[in-house]
Amino acid sequence: MSVETPHTLSPRGRTVVLLTCCLSVFVAGLDVTIVNVALPSIQRDLHAPVSGLQWAIDAYTLVIACLLMFSGSLADRFGRRRIFQIGLAIFSLGSLLCSISPSLEVLVACRAMQAVGGSMLNPVAMSIIATTFTEPAARARAVGAWGTVAGVSLAGGPVLGGLLISGLGWRSIFWINVPIGVLAIYLTQRFVPESKAVRGKRFDPLGQLLVVTLLGPVTAAVIEGPRHGWGSPLIVVLFAVAVASAAGLIAVERRRFEPLVDIRFFRSPAFSGAALIALVALMTLGGFLFLNTLYLQDIRGYSPLGAGLLTIPMAAAMAVFSVVSGRIVAARGPRPALVFAGLLLAAGTGLLIGADRETSVWYLVLAYLLYGAGAGLVGTPITNTALSGLPRDQAGVAGAIASTFRQTGAAIGVAVCGSIVAGSSAGFVSASHIAWTLLACCGGATVLLGLISTGRWAQAHAERGGRQPMQAMEATR
Repeated sequence: MSVETPHTLSPRGRTVVLLTCCLSVFVAGLDVTIVNVALPSIQRDLHAPVSGLQWAIDAYTLVIACLLMFSGSLADRFGRRRIFQIGLAIFSLGSLLCSISPSLEVLVACRAMQAVGGSMLNPVAMSIIATTFTEPAARARAVGAWGTVAGVSLAGGPVLGGLLISGLGWRSIFWINVPIGVLAIYLTQRFVPESKAVRGKRFDPLGQLLVVTLLGPVTAAVIEGPRHGWGSPLIVVLFAVAVASAAGLIAVERRRFEPLVDIRFFRSPAFSGAALIALVALMTLGGFLFLNTLYLQDIRGYSPLGAGLLTIPMAAAMAVFSVVSGRIVAARGPRPALVFAGLLLAAGTGLLIGADRETSVWYLVLAYLLYGAGAGLVGTPITNTALSGLPRDQAGVAGAIASTFRQTGAAIGVAVCGSIVAGSSAGFVSASHIAWTLLACCGGATVLLGLISTGRWAQAHAERGGRQPMQAMEATR
């Protein structure tokens, strides 16, 4: 449970708080699509191999995945406004350093620094919104505005990135984060009241270390496998460390009173299903953005601006169907939205299996629209399904775990698709067909997992879990 400070906000003050929080989701969403548009330019300027481009993306998503839950506990313990400002400062400084990176290695390190700050933005900002807008109707409107800004940032990223890259070069895509970050820091200091949890969650350093040694090595192994060989000692050791860390995480977290990752949550079929859906569905997003950018610019010869304009239908469909998804879930529950989302993801990526140099632009636009609609539909039912089988007072932690699976899925999608392309001697077009097939299968897996996690058995378990009091859960410690 969290409390607000005695500071009473006027309607204007609450609006400024919402605007400040929306600035964070804007730069975070913008960073997703704007950096992908810049990949071919970064590749040429820094002489980066495909694996280097994978690291430029995954250094960000992977670090966020590792630190999301830790950053949330920091905010609950030390104050959400304080951690939010620190996150904005680190993100802005990391962006500035990215813009002056002299080499790929430095760029990757600065992207990781960005992510340290990024892990303190959206989850903490959502907590600030929840404590600022206490009335259900006002909170719903605030969250709706938040989602709209997220969609606008995704849609605007390709166009803005294309304009900046065409006029000023790829380094300019990081400049835009700095003034927005500085403005958000000022507004936070001036208008956002401090809030924190009544009793902060204990830190779990061993659990945090095991999360890092699980996600880091498995991603590194997938990215570097084609270059070093899948049977090389380095790759074998990386996979072994990941497996050992997974086993250690399960063993250690089951015995802790306040674990970083509560293993008991995965006893709920609905929660486990939602976590797997988040993983496979976001694999398609990471893989889609990575493959499509290289395809449009390197294979089709589009400029960064042209590539950005062509992908607007995908981002716009994401924004529109993220709103539609909420209405479907409210009216019909998560099952229809998950099934339709999986079918659309499979259809959009499936159409791109045969894409080559001569594929019609209208064919690509159709694929982008279908994929964007699926990506927009899937977010809300994932969250709804993840929370349905757990006590309400565990919603924050459960949401953080689900978000971690989303980020991990995006990182793995980039790693796997990039490795397929980099490890093939048949050329990008032929190799990408295999990658697109894999992503289409992920869409099919979303349908299957959606049916299982919202079926009668899972729903019955969820109802029992939702009624289970916290005292009973504590007794299982």
